[in-house]
Amino acid sequence: MSTRTPTARPAWLTAAPILFVSLWSGGFTAIKLCLPHVEPLTLQVLRYATVVALLLPMWLVLRPPMPSRATLLHLVRMGLLVQFAYFAAMNLAMAHGMGAGTIALIIGLQPVAVALLAPAVIGDPPVGRRGWVGLLLGMLGAGLVIVSGDGLRASGWLGLLFALGALCVMTGGALLERKSGRPSHLVTANLVMCAVALVATVPLAAATETMRVDWAPGLFVGLAYLVFVNSLISLSLLFAMLRHGEAARASAVFFLVPPLAGLIAWGVLGDVMAPLAMAGTAVAALGVALVVWIGKR
Repeated sequence: MSTRTPTARPAWLTAAPILFVSLWSGGFTAIKLCLPHVEPLTLQVLRYATVVALLLPMWLVLRPPMPSRATLLHLVRMGLLVQFAYFAAMNLAMAHGMGAGTIALIIGLQPVAVALLAPAVIGDPPVGRRGWVGLLLGMLGAGLVIVSGDGLRASGWLGLLFALGALCVMTGGALLERKSGRPSHLVTANLVMCAVALVATVPLAAATETMRVDWAPGLFVGLAYLVFVNSLISLSLLFAMLRHGEAARASAVFFLVPPLAGLIAWGVLGDVMAPLAMAGTAVAALGVALVVWIGKR
């Protein structure tokens, strides 16, 4: 999935990191828009079936080079880990009461977790004392949000477990990509990963859900955002940044995801975070920023 060969750097790439983070942050609200009309795993089936239906004709027209066996195996692993397991856990967390801003905050701790685990897994330099301070600030911020009640709506403890599972899976995916990522065509990479996720999700959804769909406007709007903005545009931006060595700059603004996700949820859904939750989001963002800025230096 990785694209590390340096090429000419286009001018628009300067704005790519903040654009990626802004578009990615809206995905949490898009899922919330969909869930009143469809069960969480069924939503994932609809999402990946649509993506595959769009990408397959494009792949047949472009006919990019076939990936090597090792590259294909890596794409399959990433499809299972990130596209299937991560989004399934996130959908289930929201279905069990987690707010968009709260789950964005928990998953937003991923750069901190990667920075702390990378020395042992892929041989990165240790982050040192400030990295651990960043982790503690992130955990403190998440704890404040949970205590405020914003993270424990409905059957919230189960939702919290799914959110933590999503954080673990995304951390594992980031470490796997950094350790074993291989160059591959953008359309091929997206198509393989989403097809793998679709094949993995269908039997699980069929076994645990009714798979009924209420084709309401909210579902169409949310699904369109997840397909076109998250799965196609955002991932294309991410691959472009990887190709031009901009991944570090994207990480440097990743701490903006929780407050942006909360702001979008407030504007679209009317979700208002409690003052304590707002303070916790700020503390967690400071912790993530501390870690990613250390990594950038």
